Amino acid sequence: MNVPILPTISTTFIALSAILVAIGWALIKQRKIEAHKKTMIAAAISAMLFFIIYVSRTVFIGNTAFGGPDNLKIYYTIFLVFHICLATTGAVFGIVTLLAGFKNNLVRHRKIGPITSVIWFFTAITGVAVYILLYVLYKGGETTSVIKAILSQ
Repeated sequence: MNVPILPTISTTFIALSAILVAIGWALIKQRKIEAHKKTMIAAAISAMLFFIIYVSRTVFIGNTAFGGPDNLKIYYTIFLVFHICLATTGAVFGIVTLLAGFKNNLVRHRKIGPITSVIWFFTAITGVAVYILLYVLYKGGETTSVIKAILSQ
């Protein structure tokens, strides 16, 4: 199996962030507050590394089109839009949850933290599924960078 390195690395970071969120959740249930904080910061850093790699790759190398059968493209596209909506929502919730924790607004943090975690788990799961559909089950389609797309117009 020949998979591209940057998508593999970025997908690993998003999966790692979800695993760390799960560990952080378990730690706070055990009242291990400092370990929870450190783990959740590590989860946020992992998510940020994913985002930096993803955006850099999108701008300079490009997005990969779905390379699977034409009759599946509509389903893939709907799934991808669902994933993007989840990821955007999860990122916003994640920032708000982290800020509430850093500001010691524990009422807000406790209220939205579990919601944020569930959204993030589904974001990671669907992100890994997108990766599998693009690079493992089917050979990725054409890749065009934003820069090339703009300059070639």
